[in-house]
Amino acid sequence: MVDVASRSAAPTGAGARGGGTRDGGVREGEALAVPLPVGRPEPHALSGDDLTAAAVGSEVIEPGRMLALADFSPPSLSPAERLVRLAYGLGLRGSVMGAFRKPAKRRLLATVANPLPGDRVAGTALRAGHFLLHGVKLPIAQAELAGVARMTPPMERYVHGFTWLADLEAASSRDQAAPLAERILAAWIEANAEPPARAAKAGSWTVSLTGTRLLSWLVHAPLILSGGLRTRMLGMIDGHARWLDRNVGRGEDLLAQLAGWCGLVAAGLLLPDGKGRRLYGEAGLVRCLGELVGDDGGTLARSPLAQMEAIALLVRLSACYRALRNDPPQVIQGTLGLLVPPLLALTHGDGSLGSWQGGWAISADEVARLIEASGVRTRPLRDARQWGYQRAVAQKTILQFDAAPPPMARHARTGCASTLAFELSHAGQRIIVNCGGAAAAGGLIPARLEQGLRATAAHSTLVLDDANSTAVLINGKIGAGVAEVEVDRRALMGERNGGATRIEASHDGYVARYGLVHRRILILRDDGTELRGEDLLVPTRGKGAKGKVAFAIRFHLGPGIEVGQSPDGQGVGLALPDGSYWQFRVGGGEVVIEESLWADGNARPVAIQQIVVQGLVSRGGGNFAWLFKRMG
Repeated sequence: MVDVASRSAAPTGAGARGGGTRDGGVREGEALAVPLPVGRPEPHALSGDDLTAAAVGSEVIEPGRMLALADFSPPSLSPAERLVRLAYGLGLRGSVMGAFRKPAKRRLLATVANPLPGDRVAGTALRAGHFLLHGVKLPIAQAELAGVARMTPPMERYVHGFTWLADLEAASSRDQAAPLAERILAAWIEANAEPPARAAKAGSWTVSLTGTRLLSWLVHAPLILSGGLRTRMLGMIDGHARWLDRNVGRGEDLLAQLAGWCGLVAAGLLLPDGKGRRLYGEAGLVRCLGELVGDDGGTLARSPLAQMEAIALLVRLSACYRALRNDPPQVIQGTLGLLVPPLLALTHGDGSLGSWQGGWAISADEVARLIEASGVRTRPLRDARQWGYQRAVAQKTILQFDAAPPPMARHARTGCASTLAFELSHAGQRIIVNCGGAAAAGGLIPARLEQGLRATAAHSTLVLDDANSTAVLINGKIGAGVAEVEVDRRALMGERNGGATRIEASHDGYVARYGLVHRRILILRDDGTELRGEDLLVPTRGKGAKGKVAFAIRFHLGPGIEVGQSPDGQGVGLALPDGSYWQFRVGGGEVVIEESLWADGNARPVAIQQIVVQGLVSRGGGNFAWLFKRMG
C-alpha cells in the first residue's frame, strides 16, 4: 500500500503572489502509459504498478532543512553608541556631531583586498579602449557618462557601477591599470559633477548604482587614488556617502537598498569620523536583509542573478571590515550562509546555473569564484520551497523545477512567467532548458527580445492559446496571473526497479481566462535514466464546459543536441554531444520540432531546437503523458 501524504500548508513563498506555494497531499495518478518507438526493445522502466499499488512504500519528502538566523538584529551596542546611532538617524550628522572637535582630514583608513577577482578578458578589452559586456564592445570614448542618452541597462550597470574596476585589476598590474582608471574616472566626474537632490528611478543616480559605485571605489581605491585625482576623488567619495545618507531609503527595490546600505556602511568604516554613519548603516543593513531574504535563504526576486548580487555585495562589504582587522557582524556571515544553498540548488552537474527569472547559464567558474569568496561551505538546498524551486538529483541526472508563482511586481527586475517549467541535465550535459537571458537583453541578445524571453513560451512548460500564465509587462515587471501553487513531493519505492522522486505541482494562472488549472507531475527514477511527466488540465467550472482551446507543451533542448522524429510522429530521438542517446515519447498531440534560442554562459544567443507537443484540448480538461528515456 502507498502511504498517502498528509495535507499541510507551507508558509507563503518568497516569491508568492496572493496565496503563494502550498504543500498538499494529492491522489496517486494512474500510470503514465507512454508508447515506445516501433523496433526498439521495451525499456526496463518504472511501471505504474511499481510506483503505486505494488510499491513497498512511499516516503513523503519533507521540505529541505531551512537555515535560519537566530536574530536579525544589529550588533549589540553600548548606550553611548545607541545615542550616536539615534542622532545620526535623526539627521544630526557631520559638523553638528563633530562641532566640538576639529574635522579629520579626508583620507581612507585602510586598503581593502579585493575578494572577487574580475574577468581578465573584459579587463584586456578595457586596456584596448573598450567596455566589453556580454559580447558587446562599447568604445570608452563613446560611452554616454552623463546619462543623457541612456545605455542599455546591463551596460549602464557595468559602466556607472564601476564594477569594471575589478576586470581592469585582473588584467594588469596596478601601475598599468591606474592611469586608465583615472582617465575614465575623470571623464565620469566631469559629466556628473553634482548629484541630484533625490534618487532617480533610472540612470546613474539610482540608489542601486550609487551604492555599488561607492563600494567599488572603496574596494579598488589604489587604482583611483594614486594620482592627481586623489583630493577630488576623496571629495566624491565623501559626497556619495552624504548623498546615500539622505536617499538610501528611496531605493528602487530591496536589492537596490541593500547596495545602498552596503556602500554606506563601507564608507562609515573607511572614512574618518564614520562611527555614526557605520552604526546607522548597520541597523539599516540588517533591517533590509530581514525584508529581502526568505526563511530558506532565497531573495524575493526569485532570481539567481539577484542572489549572486546580494552575495557579492556582502562579500565586498566583509572585505572592508577585514581591512580594519575587524570581524564582520555575525548577521552578515549568517546571511551569506542562508544565501548560498538556494543558489547552489540551481546549479547543474557542471556547476553552471539554470536559466531562471531572466538569468542565463552563468559559468561554473563564475559561480565557484563567488562561493569561494563567500567562505560558505555547504550543499545545495534540495527543496527551496519558499524561494520556489525544487531540485532532484538521481545519479548524474539533475532536475530543476519552478514550483511557485513569479515574484511580486515590486520585487521583479526581469520577472518571468515560468511557473511549472523545468530544466534537466545529465552528466553536465543540458537536455531540457529554458531560453533565459532577458536580463542581458541589449547585448548580443537584442533588446526587442527581452519581453519574449520572459514569456511562458520561452520556458519548458505548457502554454494555453499562446498566452502567458502570468502577464509580462514592460520594465521587467509582471501583472496578474498565477497567484497560488500547490506542491507535493515524495519518494516512491518500488519492489523490482528501485525508487524515484515524484513532484507534483499545480497553478491557477489560466483559471480566470479558461477555467483550467495546470497540474504537472514529474517522476525521476533514482538511477537517473528516466523522467516521466504528465501535464493535466483540470476544469474549475465543471466538466460540462464547452469549446476547445489551443495548447502547446514546449521542451527547449540543450545546445548541440541533434534530433530526429520517429516514423509514427509520437517521438523524437535526441543525440547529445557527449555521445549518449535519449528518446522522447508522448501519448497524444502533434509533435513538431521548432527553432529556439538559448543564452549561454556569457549571455550570448545560441540557436537551439525545441520539441513542441500541440493541439486542441477541451475546456472540460485533458491530460498528456510524456517520457524522456536514456537508451543503451
